[in-house]
Amino acid sequence: MNMEAIIEQIDAEIVRLQQAKALLLRSAIKQNSGRPKVNDVVSRILAATPAKRAMTAEGRARIAAAQKARWAKAKKAAKKAKAA
Repeated sequence: MNMEAIIEQIDAEIVRLQQAKALLLRSAIKQNSGRPKVNDVVSRILAATPAKRAMTAEGRARIAAAQKARWAKAKKAAKKAKAA
C-alpha cells in the first residue's frame, strides 16, 4: 500500500468515528432528559455507603451491664420456677 491510500483510509475511519460519536451524544441527551429511570435511582441509592457509627467504651460497658442484669434476672426466675 502506498502512503496516500493509508491516509485516505485513516481519514475515512475518522469520519466514521465522528459520525458514531455524534449519534451517541444525541441519544445520550435524549435519555438524560426528564425523569430518571428506576435502575439509575436504585443504583445511586445502593452506591451510597452509610456512615459507620462508632460506639464508645462507656456505651459498650452500659450494654454489657444491662445484658448481665437480664441474664441474672432470667437465672433467678428459672431458679424460682424450679424450686416451686
